Order: sequence, then structure tokens, then C-alpha cells
Amino acid sequence: MGLFSATEISTDEVQRDYAPILTPGERVLAAFKTIRDIVFLTDLRFALVDIQGLRGRKVEIFTIPYRSITRFSVETAGTFDLDADLKVWVTGDPAPVSVKIGRNSDTANIQRILAYHVFGLKG
Repeated sequence: MGLFSATEISTDEVQRDYAPILTPGERVLAAFKTIRDIVFLTDLRFALVDIQGLRGRKVEIFTIPYRSITRFSVETAGTFDLDADLKVWVTGDPAPVSVKIGRNSDTANIQRILAYHVFGLKG
């Protein structure tokens, strides 16, 4: 997703801006934004928003239901890395969906959200 790292943004902002596509009661749990694109995790899905074109009028929203995720990995930023890497493997696709996330993002929270919803782990 893009060349730039996604930085963590307010879930309230994403909840408001994407309310028209969220189901009743669906809650945004974590959200990240590059210069234009957005990635967010709700209690029902993993979503990538690809804003296209010069003016950003064309938008593709790629939704992955948690039941379609077979595995995931989160690699934290190292000493010389500028960002962390999130990879999500989806049923039927050998290549993961990859997102670069800013080094100050809460990668442990991302892993908790995914583990809870993908594997049905109860805390």
C-alpha cells in the first residue's frame, strides 16, 4: 500500500468519515493513514482505502472479512527501519496484503485485534 509508512490516526475520525459504509454498530478499532490512503480494522473487518487520481475522487475500498484471513505477521521497526510491516494472508491468495506502518504505532494492539477476530481468541 503506497510507498510511505502509514501513521496511526484517530479511530473517531475514521468512524465518522466512513460511517456510510460501516454496518450498524460496527466499531473502528485501529486506523492508519499514509499521505492519501487509509487502513482500518473494525470489529468485523480489515479495510484498505485506496484513494486514486489527482484529485482523489476515485476511491477503492478493499474489505477483508476476518474469516478470510488465514494468518498475519507484524514486524516491528528495528534500529535502522523507519517503519513496521503488517502482512495479512487471505484464503486463496498466496501473496500477503502488506502495509508499512509508522514506527510509533501500537503494533501490539494490532496483533491483539487480529488475534481476537481472526482466531476467535477471547481475552
